[in-house]
Parts: sequence; structure tokens; C-alpha cells
Amino acid sequence: MGVVTTRAEAHATAAADRGWAHAQWRALGSSVELLVVDPAAMDAARDAVDAVLDAIDRAASRFRADSELTKLNEARGRRVDISPLFARALEVALDAARWTDGAVDPTVGASLLDAGYDRTYRLLPEDGPAITLVHRPAPGWQSVELDVGGGWARLPPGVRLDLGATAKGLASDLAAAEASEVTGRGLLVSLGGDVAVAGEAPAGGWPLRISDVADPALEADGTDPVVAISGGGLATSSTRARRWRRGGVELHHIIDPSCGVPAASVWRTVSVTAATCALANAASTAAVVIGEPAPHWLRQRGMPARLVRTDGSVVYVGGWPEDRP
Repeated sequence: MGVVTTRAEAHATAAADRGWAHAQWRALGSSVELLVVDPAAMDAARDAVDAVLDAIDRAASRFRADSELTKLNEARGRRVDISPLFARALEVALDAARWTDGAVDPTVGASLLDAGYDRTYRLLPEDGPAITLVHRPAPGWQSVELDVGGGWARLPPGVRLDLGATAKGLASDLAAAEASEVTGRGLLVSLGGDVAVAGEAPAGGWPLRISDVADPALEADGTDPVVAISGGGLATSSTRARRWRRGGVELHHIIDPSCGVPAASVWRTVSVTAATCALANAASTAAVVIGEPAPHWLRQRGMPARLVRTDGSVVYVGGWPEDRP
């Protein structure tokens, strides 16, 4: 799941300096940013991005009563007919679970509810009465039945899915691809910091300012590192974002599927680049859950990454450039 990985002011400045178009708005409970190398293509690109994000929201939102995900979660073991888009979102989530050996698992939906994450984050009370966390493993992604060709899915009774570790990354990928196809121009889409680029990249790539704070206003001195990507995607997962308190206990949104409670990670932030934003998002979330072995795990998979320990020290993997403002 993403945190603020790319600063709006950094994008706006880059757009002004290089003649690109920049737009920012909200969707899927997150900030959306769009950069287009050709300002004349902005309107068409934004329309394409909006259409994709609306479709993903209707398919995979855990917070919409009319979404396909909600209908599947509430089907009580019945088979549910699903759209091709939702089938793809489920397939990506299950592939991520398989690829991470269950470190990222969509069947943590009930655990998120147990931890108090029962509504879109902007409406979630910052503090509240104490709750009892239930330590139990997630039911497991293997329990999900999906027939992509047949257009249906089924969950065992009581199993609830959350696609937060993959759906936003997939949304960024699909939105960038569709907008570039419509306009024929190079562009970048950032959805809550989950970044995907498509089309021909500008010279030197797309500059991204990396931050591991939930509120950019808390660190606006220009010291955040900047990297550039020319293709694929970049995602950041953090235990410092989407936090709340219950009975004075700090909780966050990254659930460890092995025990069903918020991950007690040695990493406060992990940023990863990959061939797609969805893959980068799955890897960054898995790294938070995996903990100390995460750099080795990422290195084995050839994934450039920046990992920040809870004490602020940084580990670089796979050729990720050392920090420079």
C-alpha cells in the first residue's frame, strides 16, 4: 500500500520548468497526480484516468456497498459473477500472494476490520476506545476460487478480501496505459504515491521525490531524495501512514497475514521499482511484512529498493541510488 512517495510541489515545479502539464485531484480515497509531457493532451488524459479510476472503484473498493468486492465479501460462500476488470484485480492479488509466499495476502479483510479499519481512511477516527486484536492467521489466498474465463469467484463463508496491496498499483498501471493510448503521449500517474508511467519518457526520465512521512508538510526542507524512472512503476509502503489509535495503542494498515495483526516491522518505509506499479506495490508491502530478511529477498528478485529502518537509517538494494536531495 502506498504512502506519499511523490511530492505535489515537486511535480508542479518540474512541470513548470519543463513545459509539462500537471493536475492533482482526489479519487479512491487518495491524492491523484497526472503529469503529461504535452499540455494539449491533458484534458483527454485526465478523462481517461478518471474513467479507469471510477471503474476500479466500482469493482474493488472495500468501502462501497455496491462494489463487486463488497458483494463477493458478503456472498456467504455463494458463487458470484464478476466483471473482467474485477477478475483481473483478483488475479493480480492472488498472483502477488503466490509470488510473495503469502507475505501479501488478500484474505486479511477481516483482520483489518478487527483492527478498526472499517471505513475509508479520511473518515476513520484518529483515536477511539480500546479494541482486542485477534491473533489468527489469515485464511489464506489458496481459499479463494477464481474462474477468470468463466467470470465468477467464490469465498468460503467468513472470508473477507482486501485488495489494498495491489489494487491501487493496478489502477495506476491501467490508468497510465489507457491515458497514453488515448493521447499518444508520455505521462505519469501517481495514485496515493503509487506511480506508473507510460509512453515515451522525457529525457532523463520522470523525477520523483521520495518521502517516508505521511504528511509532506512535516518535511518540506528539500532534503528528500529524488530518483528518476523511465518506465514501469514505483511504490512505497510505510507503517507511518494510515495510522490510528485505539485505547492509546498505535495501529497501522499493513497486516501480517501470518498472525492477522499490524506488522511489527523493522522498516518504517520501503520503496521499490518494478516492471509494473502493481508488482512494485506488492514487493514493498511484502518487504515491510518480511522484516529483517527483506533486503536479501528483494535482491534475489532483482528489484531496486530503498528501505528505511525505524531509526531512520537507510539500506539500498539492487542499484537504487544513494540519497541526494
